[in-house]
Amino acid sequence: MVCLVDTCGWIEWLTDSLLADSFEAYLKNPAEIVIPTTLQFELYKWSKREKGEVKALEVIALTEHGRVLPLNTRLALYAADLAIQYRLSFADAIIYASARQCRVPLITADDHFEGLPEVIFFPKNQK
Repeated sequence: MVCLVDTCGWIEWLTDSLLADSFEAYLKNPAEIVIPTTLQFELYKWSKREKGEVKALEVIALTEHGRVLPLNTRLALYAADLAIQYRLSFADAIIYASARQCRVPLITADDHFEGLPEVIFFPKNQK
């Protein structure tokens, strides 16, 4: 299934958290994942801070197997509209707009997205 896994889903999976299995099904085939460059920024920043530069570069190399979606004017304006409509932060709006623009579901455990259209949400306290 082609989808977009939010940064928190990647982190849950990379840290083998309680929700790792929930995200495994979506991350097992990187070629089917839409990867906004904003997500790469967030993953690199988190990975470098928590695991060091080598691990951060390994994570980004993994994302390169997906469909990397660069930020452009059309996407930025669409994200701004969604940010206003749903009260999203910059990064969340770009990620959500990327999923909507590509017509794929957003897979996440980030409660900022809970209840939004075309979002598959895993509550962090489900297990």
